[in-house]
Amino acid sequence: MSVLNVNNIICRHGLMTALRGVSLEIHAGEVLCVIGANGAGKTTLMRALAGAHIPDAGQILFQGRDITRQNAHTRVRGGIAMSPEGRRLFADMTVRENLMIAGENGQNGDWTLDRVLTAFPQLVPLIDKQAGGLSGGQRQAAAIGRALMANPDVLLLDEVSLGLSPAAVEGVYASLAEIRDTRVMAMVIVEQDLSRSLAFADRILCMAEGEIKLAGSPADFTKDQITDAYFGIQNEAPADV
Repeated sequence: MSVLNVNNIICRHGLMTALRGVSLEIHAGEVLCVIGANGAGKTTLMRALAGAHIPDAGQILFQGRDITRQNAHTRVRGGIAMSPEGRRLFADMTVRENLMIAGENGQNGDWTLDRVLTAFPQLVPLIDKQAGGLSGGQRQAAAIGRALMANPDVLLLDEVSLGLSPAAVEGVYASLAEIRDTRVMAMVIVEQDLSRSLAFADRILCMAEGEIKLAGSPADFTKDQITDAYFGIQNEAPADV
C-alpha cells in the first residue's frame, strides 16, 4: 500500500529547473534510497516531500490526501518528518531540548525520549549538552532522533553519511537498521555511498538532471546499469515507481 504518491512534480529555483516531472510511490514500511551525483535533484525532491519547497507543478498525495501546497510544520504534525542535509540542530539548545521540541510538534506515538535514547545510545551521555558542541556523528544521531520524536509515518533522511567518519557512519546505520526492521514507518534516504544504498534499501531511485533514470529493487539491475544511471549516461525512459 502506498503512503506517499508524487505525481509529475516540477520544482524550480529561480530560472533553474531542479525537478522535471518526477513521479514515484513510497510504500508503507519500505526503505527507498535516492541516489545520484551532485546536482541531480535529490535534496530538492526531499524538500518537496517535507514541505520546505512547494512544487511549481504536479501533485503530492499523503495517505490519499493532497498536501502539495501544505507547509512543512503542518506535514510534521500530519506524519512526515525530515532530518535535513547539514543536520540543522538548534546549536544553542541542549540535545534534550532539540528532541523534545520535535516531540511537542509531531504526532503522538511510540517514539518517546527514552526510545530514541535506546535507539541512539551514543546520545545518552550528551543529553544535556549543547548541540553546537557535538561531533558530526553525534549531530547526525541527534538530528535523526529529533525527526523520530515527531512519530512520522514517513521519515526523510537527507545525506545520512555526508561528512561523517566511517565509524560514525557504521553507528548511525546500525541504529537505522533496527528502525527499518520494525517496518512501522517508510524511510526515504538520500545517500551518496552507492554500495551502502544497495545493501540497505528495499528499492532504489537513481536521479540525474532532475529526472528519475532508474528505479526498482537493487537486485533488478547490474552494477553497470546503476553506475550509468548514477552519472546520467542511461538514455532509457524512467521506470514506473
